[in-house]
Order: sequence, then C-alpha cells, then structure tokens
Amino acid sequence: MNSYDLNGQVAVVTGGAQGIGFAIAKRLASSGAKVSLWDLNPDALKAAVEALGSSASTQEVNITDLPALKAAHAATEAALGPVSILVNSAGVAGTNATLEDYDPDEWRRIVEINLNGAFYVNKVVIPSMKAHNYGRIVNISSVAGKEGNPNLSAYSAAKAGVIGMTKSLGKELAKFDIAVNAITPATAKTRILDTLTKEFIDYMLVRIPRGRFLEVEEAANMVAWLVSRENSFTTASVFDLSGGRTTY
Repeated sequence: MNSYDLNGQVAVVTGGAQGIGFAIAKRLASSGAKVSLWDLNPDALKAAVEALGSSASTQEVNITDLPALKAAHAATEAALGPVSILVNSAGVAGTNATLEDYDPDEWRRIVEINLNGAFYVNKVVIPSMKAHNYGRIVNISSVAGKEGNPNLSAYSAAKAGVIGMTKSLGKELAKFDIAVNAITPATAKTRILDTLTKEFIDYMLVRIPRGRFLEVEEAANMVAWLVSRENSFTTASVFDLSGGRTTY
C-alpha cells in the first residue's frame, strides 16, 4: 500500500461511520490525519471511532441541516484544528421505481440528501480552507451520475449534479490551492445493496467488465492520493472507479 503523509491534516468524512466513508476514514487516519466522522447513526459512529482509535472523533449531524453542519464544523475545528480535507461520502440510493411512478416526495428526499447535502457540506468548509489557502475536497458521485440507472432516476440525477457542482467549485477555488475532485464508483460491497432488488443488483454487476463489485478499500486508496499534497495540480476532475463500466 502506498503511503501518503497526512500528518497535521484534519479530515472530515461525511457518512464516515460505515461503508466507503469508513474505509476512507480508516485510510486517512492510518496516514496520520485527525479524522472527524460526520454521520446520523450514533451506534455506528460509536463503533467506528472505537475501531479507528484516538485519531478519530465524531459529530452526529444530518447533512441536510445547514445550521447543524455549521455547528459541527465549528466544533471540529475547535477540537482538532482547521479542516483541510473533506470527503463527502454520505448518501442514499432511494426507491427503485420508474420515473413515471416515482413518488415526488421521495424524489425530493433523494435529491436533498445526495445533491443538496453535498452542496451544504462543501459550503460550510470552504471559508476556512480559503482563509488558510489550502484544502482538498473529494465528493463521491456514482457511475449512475455518468450513465443513469433505470429505475433509479432521482439518485442518478442527484449524482450527475454532484459532478457538475464539483467541476464548477474546482474552478472557483483553484487559485486558493484547494483541489476539488469527484470519484464515480460502481456499486460497492456496502449496506446500500440491502436497499436494492436482486434484479437491479444483477443488472449492475453484469455491466462491470471486472466481473465484481468495488471493494471499499479500493475507493479509499484513490481518495488518499486525491486529498494528499501530492495532488498539487489536478482539480475539477472526475475519477472513474467503475471496473471498466464507464471510462469517460
């Protein structure tokens, strides 16, 4: 495993109590970063911080609650120091349904969490990063944001929005040495599979040339470089993690 020096860095990982977010938090902590896990699930947060040890702390927060996010950010910086790394991993897949049958309230919920939540979190961390003239942000999108998945239109639309937001924000912050990039994973072996039908899982798997789902550690490996000082040039870009399903 490659080693990146993140000593002295403070990282926020939303959705960091489980799945891809936890794998990323573990990798960043092992590289020397102080990590704050922002998540809604108190039990998962407790288990995660016990697993990560003294380098980790938690904030129980809803990423759709902007005032709560501001409070979580202030508390994190008071306890750990200026936040220099953000990994926005929190998200939900939502209902499997055709767009014609999609419940409008469910549509709004999925977009609010996956797209607006990413907007709120980015908005909260930017002023401090700009003040310190340094930062690294990774927004986790999805292969669905590139291709669209049938019967998952709200999620696909929201994740496409994350890509567009990342490209805009990366250009806005480039002169402050703040790199903003996105990754587009295919389905990973996480609890999100529990929310999907077997037919839909089979649909996704057959389209991955690697013939398997993403391992969460593979996502963490890519993110570790993106948030390091070694990523000194690349910003407003999208990095594929689809096992060959999408390469554009």
